[in-house]
Amino acid sequence: MVLLSLGVLLLLAGMSPVFSEAAANNTFRPGEELRSYRRVRAHLRRLNKPAVKTIQSPDGDTIDCVLSHLQPAFDHPGLKGMRLLDPPERPKGHGADAATQNSFQLWRASGESCPGGTVPIRRTKEEDILRASSVKRFGRKLAVRSRHDSETGGHEHAVGYVVGDQYYGAKASLNVWAPKVTSPSEFSLSQVWVISGSFGTDLNTIEAGWQVSPQLYGDSSPRFFTYWTTDAYQATGCYNLLCSGFIQTNNMIAIGAAISPTSTYDGGQFDISLLVWKDPNHGNWWLELGSGELVGYWPSFLFSHLSEHASMVQFGGEIVNAQPQGLHTATQMGSGHYAREGFGRASYFRNLQVVDWDNSLIPVANLRVLADRPSCYDIQGGINSVWGNYFYYGGPGRNDDRCT
Repeated sequence: MVLLSLGVLLLLAGMSPVFSEAAANNTFRPGEELRSYRRVRAHLRRLNKPAVKTIQSPDGDTIDCVLSHLQPAFDHPGLKGMRLLDPPERPKGHGADAATQNSFQLWRASGESCPGGTVPIRRTKEEDILRASSVKRFGRKLAVRSRHDSETGGHEHAVGYVVGDQYYGAKASLNVWAPKVTSPSEFSLSQVWVISGSFGTDLNTIEAGWQVSPQLYGDSSPRFFTYWTTDAYQATGCYNLLCSGFIQTNNMIAIGAAISPTSTYDGGQFDISLLVWKDPNHGNWWLELGSGELVGYWPSFLFSHLSEHASMVQFGGEIVNAQPQGLHTATQMGSGHYAREGFGRASYFRNLQVVDWDNSLIPVANLRVLADRPSCYDIQGGINSVWGNYFYYGGPGRNDDRCT
């Protein structure tokens, strides 16, 4: 009992801003906090599976090599007893992008990797959950309407998108930066969205890219991430492997781990290539990274509308604007510089493609570009023989010249 009490005290100390205020208002209830502590510990036990090997990353992450059939996905009632699927048929016209190496993450810096038959999973720590508003909300986006043509819930976008057809996947190369995020509750990301359903409560999305999210990860490093939802971020889906859903098949890539190197202003440029597509034989949505590395798949049964096809594909950047002190945030998108600055200074997406009904990769047609707040974050599209369809995007957020 002494040890448990000490654990509770340490937990409350870690959450001191909230609970100190509660104590000052005489609303501190030890019984409730004990139940909260137990919920956190139970959630950690569900997420952190037994490891056959553990690798320490230079940035402080712990990567657990977990037997593939024990990963969180297989806690889902619809997946119990299932086995990993064999690699699917790649889309026609798909060539591996040699620009991305499979050792692009910091945890691989020592040369160590997870053995065959396991998947690398970033260990969730107690403090990770405590940074979220609740155990239930940990690893999930806020339930907000997500439209390509409107700014909602403090989310602002600079995106290229296609709509009006049936899409079975998307591919692009994303420039990786480390944008400044000024508030722990904000994030900055660059990603591909595969979308279906209306923009109400039945919105289905599959998302993959890189993000800086101090609340989710506890630091300011850009990290490779995935996301999915089938009800507009309300009760289904999550980031990475923080719930049952996405099935990882790769033992060399850790979803949620930091990316290195990153691009620098007027310096070296680094990008990652992502391909999401629907397996024409089994209907599952697969994710491939870079030089032919299959990461894993989202089972088709997770979705309603996306069990058939997507009705929109979107590429670009997104930030959360918490309006600190009532002003627009200074959180950066992309490189933190406007699109007009071009290569080496502004962030880019290149080689934008979609997968058609015949499982063929084709260049996007009729790409539209949109920025919710062009004074803060903008976008400029183009096309050439080397990059195909591309765009530059991003910006600094609040600044004296344009965004106030």
